[in-house]
Parts: sequence; C-alpha cells; structure tokens
Amino acid sequence: MEITLTTPALLFPALSLLLLAFTNRFLGLASLIRSLKDRYATSRNQRVYGQIKNLRERLVLIRNMQAFGSLSMFGCVLCMFLLFADYREAGKYVFAFSLLMMLISLALAIREIQISVKALELELDDLQETAEK
Repeated sequence: MEITLTTPALLFPALSLLLLAFTNRFLGLASLIRSLKDRYATSRNQRVYGQIKNLRERLVLIRNMQAFGSLSMFGCVLCMFLLFADYREAGKYVFAFSLLMMLISLALAIREIQISVKALELELDDLQETAEK
C-alpha cells in the first residue's frame, strides 16, 4: 500500500469534529453533575446518587475518548512528518497506530452512549414511579 502525505491529513477533519463532540459531551456532563450534586445534597435521593455514579463512569470514558482521539491526532501529525522526511515504512506504522487509537476512541464513545441510555432509564423510572403514585 502506498501512503502519501495527504493520506493522514484526511483524518484531520474527522478527528477535529470528534474531539469537539467529546468536549461538548464533557461540558454537558459537568453541568449536569453540578446540578445533580445540589439536588442530592438536599434530597438524599438514591436515584439521584445512582445518576451521579453513572455520570462519574461516563466522565472517565469521555476523558479516555479524548485521550485516544488526541493520540490519534498526534499519530497523524507524526506520520505526516515521517512521510515528509521520507521515512515511508515508519510512516505506515505510525498511521496504523493512529487508526487504532481512533478505533479505540470510537469504541469508548459507543460504550459511553450505552451508559448514557442507562442514565435516561433511571430518570424515566423515576418519572414513571411518580406518575403511578
């Protein structure tokens, strides 16, 4: 397979958008955690505590998503440098590393989405119990 300088550059828009989306998810969670913490401090509701535990796990996943996404971006830049310096074989391996980091980041994103659905189910269970009373 022939790899050129433009091959890793093709990932830049995708990686930039992914990192932006991950950052937005992080900011949204941070805001939600602050409000739930206040709500738990006044009510000591176990459902709220369950949501906070869920959010803590999601924060760890988002941190790791961002880390692997950043490693992927770093790999792309390093690959471009290696190709520019005419180290084609090393560039191929670094590009493969970069793709692997992106795959891990995306896998973590899928897991985080699954956990976020659990959080919504907790909220809906609370709503359903309130409606049934």
